[in-house]
Formats: sequence, C-alpha cells, structure tokens
Amino acid sequence: MSPPAASSDLLNTGWFGVVLGALVVLFAAGVRLPAGRAGWRRWLARVLVVTGAATVALLANIAIFRHDVHVDVTRERAYTPSPEARRVVESLTTDVDLTYFYQKQNPAGNAAKTMVEIMGRANPRLRVRTVDPDQHPGLASRLGVRAYNVAVLENGDRRIQVLSTEDRDIALGILRVTRASVKTICFAVGHGEYDIDNFEYHTHFEGVHAHGHGAEGAAVVLMEQHGVGRLRRALDSLGFATRKVALATAGRIPDECAAVVEANPRTLYTPPESGVLADYLGRGGAALLMYDIDFPVERKLAALLERAGVRVLDGVVVDPLDHYFTDEQMVAVARYATHPITRGAALSFYPGVRPLEAVPTPGVTAMPLFASSAESYVRPAGAAARAGAARAGRGPRSLAVAAEGTLPGVPVPRPFRLVVVGDGDFASNSFFPYMSNSDLVLGMLAWLVREERGPTMKPPVEVLPTVVLTEQQVRLIFVVTVIVLPGAVVGAGGAVWWWRRR
Repeated sequence: MSPPAASSDLLNTGWFGVVLGALVVLFAAGVRLPAGRAGWRRWLARVLVVTGAATVALLANIAIFRHDVHVDVTRERAYTPSPEARRVVESLTTDVDLTYFYQKQNPAGNAAKTMVEIMGRANPRLRVRTVDPDQHPGLASRLGVRAYNVAVLENGDRRIQVLSTEDRDIALGILRVTRASVKTICFAVGHGEYDIDNFEYHTHFEGVHAHGHGAEGAAVVLMEQHGVGRLRRALDSLGFATRKVALATAGRIPDECAAVVEANPRTLYTPPESGVLADYLGRGGAALLMYDIDFPVERKLAALLERAGVRVLDGVVVDPLDHYFTDEQMVAVARYATHPITRGAALSFYPGVRPLEAVPTPGVTAMPLFASSAESYVRPAGAAARAGAARAGRGPRSLAVAAEGTLPGVPVPRPFRLVVVGDGDFASNSFFPYMSNSDLVLGMLAWLVREERGPTMKPPVEVLPTVVLTEQQVRLIFVVTVIVLPGAVVGAGGAVWWWRRR
C-alpha cells in the first residue's frame, strides 16, 4: 500500500531541504577558496571542490526529479487537483493506467496534462502517461481516440474514455473503471413519483396558490414531469445503472436492484405493494424512501416501516429559527448525527418536510440522521393547515432516519439497509445542486449499496456558485453590521468627545 500523500509530500520536502543545505555548503566552500596565485595543493583543493560541486549538483537533480514536490501558492488552488480527486487517487487499491491525449496548443489541455501528472504522483497505483496524439497517432488509433483532451483509463480488461480537461471528471472515470461490478439503482414508479427521465432545471406548475413547496402548495406542485433527472445523471456519472420498477406489476423486486428509490410518491400503496417492499427488505435489500408531507402511508406499509425501526408521522415541520430565506417551512439543517451518510455534509434544506421517529426494534439499529431546531413545531398539512390549526409543542423533529438490521419474523433473515426522509423535493431537479443536498442523497445511496467506505465524489452540476444563509445567520449578520459595528464607532466617538470635554 502506498504511503499517504501528506507523508510523501513531507518526505519529499525533507529531501528538498537536504539538497538546499548541500548546495549552501558547497557555496560556502567555494567562497573560502583563496584567490590569486596558488600552488599545486591549492589547485588540487579547487579541483576537488569543483568535482564535489558537480557531483552534488548531479545527485541533487536526481533527488529532486525522484522526489518532486508540488507547491501551489494561489488562493483558489488553481494548479492543484481538487480534494475529491485526490481522495479518489489516494484510495486506489488496484492498478489503473491513465493515458491522457492532449493538444499542445490548447491551454486547458496543457493544464489537464499537469493535473493528471500531479495525480499520478499521489499514488504509484495510478500509472500516468501523457501523449500528444499528433506525435503518436498509432497509439491514439490503437486506443480508439479520435479527439484531443481525452483520458483513456484501463483497469485489467476494462477500458473507458473521458473527454474532459477537468480533474473531477477524470476522477469520476477512475471510480467507474475500478468498480468491481455495475450496480443497478431501481426507481419505483406507479404512484406519481418524480421521473428519472426529466432533465429540466425547474418544472413546477404555477397555479392559484402561486409557487410553494410547503403545506399550502403541496396540492399545486403535482407536475408529473417535475423529476429527479439530475440525480439520475449523477448516478450515471458515478458508474451506476438505473432502471424503473413498478411495484404493482413486478410482483417481486429483482435481485439485481442494489437499492430501490421511492422519489416522492403521491398516491396510496395497495397492501400487495407494501408486501413486495417487505419481501425485498427481508431478502437483505436496501431502500431510500422519500415520503413527502402529502403522501398517505398505507396501514401495511406503516407496520412494515415500524418493524424496520421507522415511524412516519403526519404534518409539516415549521422551523422559525433555522430555515431558508423567509420560508419557515423550508427547514435548513447544518448539524448532523455522526454517520457515514453525513460525512462532510454542510448546510442542506428541505422544502416542506414531515417529521419522522426512530422506533426501538429488536435486531434493528435505527438512528436519526438530522433534525430541525429546538424552536420547530409540527403543523397539520392540507385543509387543516389552511384553516389555521393550532401549533403542536416546540422541539427538534427528526427529518431522516437510517436503519440497518433484520426484519422480525422473516424465515431466513438477511441484513437490510433503509433510509427514510420526510421530503422528496430536496433531491429533485430544483434543489439537488444547491448546498449539500446532492451530497446527502448521494451519500445515502452510497451507504445503501455498501460503498460508504469508498471515496466520495460529487459529479459537477451546472449551477452558478452561490452563498445561501439561514434566517438565523441573516439576523446575526444584520445585528453585527448594522447595530454592533456602527454602535461601536458611535460609542468610541462619544467616549473621545467626553474625554476631551473634561
């Protein structure tokens, strides 16, 4: 196993210091050589010093070449591979050959050439070769390369091409080529779920209630093509296969489904459909269930979820403290439980989310992944919400629960994995790219298919960088910039005026 990149860089930096020290010693020796006429002894000393300097300089060049250190002093780290790409390379446990065909006249191609060479130094298992196809057309033809700026990745008898100058895309290709087998993520259909074939940015229907994701707008946001196409594309980039499964007609979820995703169903399950899901979990399956506030939980489905350690509650969570912009039903989360799913997660938000509860169950370990703030409360959804129903007690509400174990009463129990989220909009096209929403849903799927120990990698999403703040953060900034700082200046001025009046 190769040493960590940080230790390797420290060792190489030490070699660089040794080389510099040796050159300083040689410089000092040269300065101390006497000038003017000299006898044969002085000439011999000069010859020895010059010979020693040449030898040390040669060895120094060899040491620097063999122990190269990359230093990037730019603030944006523009000449360094992204942290995600480095993690992918450093975690390699099998040999990968990376041949990058670049165009010398293309600045982006030259930059990518440098990036892949730096990535290659992070782990000896990544064998990097950079080639100009104009000078080596035979090699390009043999590998099927017909364009510039193409990375050819080979792992055993598997080979893929990545047409890109981005190190993140190449790292995604490394994940794909090293995957032992192609795992299939199955998306359930038949109950008005979000469509995986939708690739639009935002496809809501704007009706009489205007635009909304909370309790008041749930009946309006029924656009069938409001989909999870971005999630599907992200899974494609990571090397997963995707397909649709209808619980009503399938009769049995195929064994090839490494995980089943229910993306915001709208209509009631039938008892046989709940039985299909129970059979799948009993066989050691994995499921991500995103049940929004207006999804009616069928009695047999509710019993199944409680056997799996999760109780789905009714209502919509309202959080006056931690929410996005001015919508108190768009709950924002910045604190998470310690779990492989939440590793590295930052701020995420959930537009109209229902509360959940982890239920103690023998043989099952269930834990909330994140919750609303202590100031949140639950309000009934639908007609009761529009009628202004009374607020429930305040306190944190669990918004997502992860469960693992064996279902009680199964003849041949096998460990299942289950994640239930009280919202489906957070993973939709409209909100998938923002903040850590995509990190959370991809982390959930990685845990479900038992790849949580692998490197995390989020495919690039086509949105402009934004800074998003919760209501609490906005208030804090307002108090500091509008009240505290100006007040401090006024107070200091008053103190100086009073002191001079004395």
